[in-house]
Amino acid sequence: MLQAEVKRIWPEIEWIDDTDLREKVLRAWVLGFERSPLVPKDLEEIPFTLLVPNCPATFMEHKRCVVHIARKSAEAMKEFLGKALPIDMDTVIAGAILADVGKVLEYEKVDGECRQSERGRFLRHPFTGTALCMECGVPEPICHIVAAHAGEGDLVKRSVEATIVHHADFMSYLPFKNLAS
Repeated sequence: MLQAEVKRIWPEIEWIDDTDLREKVLRAWVLGFERSPLVPKDLEEIPFTLLVPNCPATFMEHKRCVVHIARKSAEAMKEFLGKALPIDMDTVIAGAILADVGKVLEYEKVDGECRQSERGRFLRHPFTGTALCMECGVPEPICHIVAAHAGEGDLVKRSVEATIVHHADFMSYLPFKNLAS
């Protein structure tokens, strides 16, 4: 049941060519929901960020946009820079899908309102997301993307794939942040 719900909200998982990796990505989301007070349907209703007051975009609108931006950016980079800059598409897609998996542990709903959970006050989603991914056997280059996609990643050297996902994420975040300022 939970697997089917994750597949429903994440049809982009099918873009991952490697069947073992596809299964690990699915498993990480399922494990996140098993440990979360949220259910998959909540992600279609809650804001994608608590850093923008009254954020008008849902978690899934933002996340699916990030995955699509990352994929298309990686395709353009492969087309024009592929001889000089190798890019693994499965890594980009899996990393983009998993980047915010930790938010299901960082957020909770109380009286219909989304807020940061107690766990989330101690560990932001890059940390909990990386832990979920590692527990599910997600390869380290993808765990690196999850760990480095947000501001916490500014202190590490990002891989090519992590750079793509980071910028895709911020392309879909900063316009909302800037409008709210």
